[in-house]
Amino acid sequence: MVTNVANLLARSVRYLESPGLRGEEPARGTRTLILLHAFPLSADMWLPQLARVPPRWRFIASDLRGFRGMGPAFEDPQLDGATMDDYARDVLDLMDHLDVSRAAIAGLSMGGYVAMALAARAPERVSHLILADTKMTADTDEGRAGRDAMRAMVERDGPPAVATAMLPKLLGATSHREQPDLVDAVRRLIEVNRAEAIAGAIGALKTRPDRSAALAAMHVPALVICGDEDALMPKADSEAMAATIPGAKLVVMPRTGHLSNLERPLEFNAALQDFLERAGRQ
Repeated sequence: MVTNVANLLARSVRYLESPGLRGEEPARGTRTLILLHAFPLSADMWLPQLARVPPRWRFIASDLRGFRGMGPAFEDPQLDGATMDDYARDVLDLMDHLDVSRAAIAGLSMGGYVAMALAARAPERVSHLILADTKMTADTDEGRAGRDAMRAMVERDGPPAVATAMLPKLLGATSHREQPDLVDAVRRLIEVNRAEAIAGAIGALKTRPDRSAALAAMHVPALVICGDEDALMPKADSEAMAATIPGAKLVVMPRTGHLSNLERPLEFNAALQDFLERAGRQ
């Protein structure tokens, strides 16, 4: 795994890249997959996928605006009031910086919302769409009230309080019982973030639009993945998305919660690689 920093429009963006390139030009015919992380984690959540990249693919995992940023180089005055469309524009700017005209876009949870925003904004830049443990609908009134409460919490008590509040639902019951080390690892991924980045993302989550119509108009290979123990995004949400996107494939992972790529990385990687291989042949 290679860690890089791109300077985009006076903003520094940290991204992780699959091993082997180390600044070299990708081989001719290599395709790119952009991985977008969940709330409130960072690109580091994709390490199990970056370690297992299929032949002729280049995987890039980007931190979303403000996440994992440390020090003056990563300060961003535009965290408050940011939207999912702003995050999507950041990803498009990164693609331009890397000379990637078209890529497969994968997002988990909040990353899925950004992937949908990007696909709606620039469908010609999307070759494949992978949506994991996310949903296409906007927040309900109850959901928006919960966002307000969490924003007040992070502003008052910081990222550790958010980690404590979210961990019971971020991982499935099986993972809590059988993978205590993973619980600790996810806590660390949350706590390294700045309160300002988490608060800004909460605002973007609260104001995101319904993407049902945009997904119904998609005409690229699509994969929907969900865990059957996901307490934040029930399986019915994924089933509805898969039914809305023309030709989408649905994979339900057993004994898995919201962070399916971390809880069952081997199974997640197998589903992802099978999809990319099949879509490539088509």
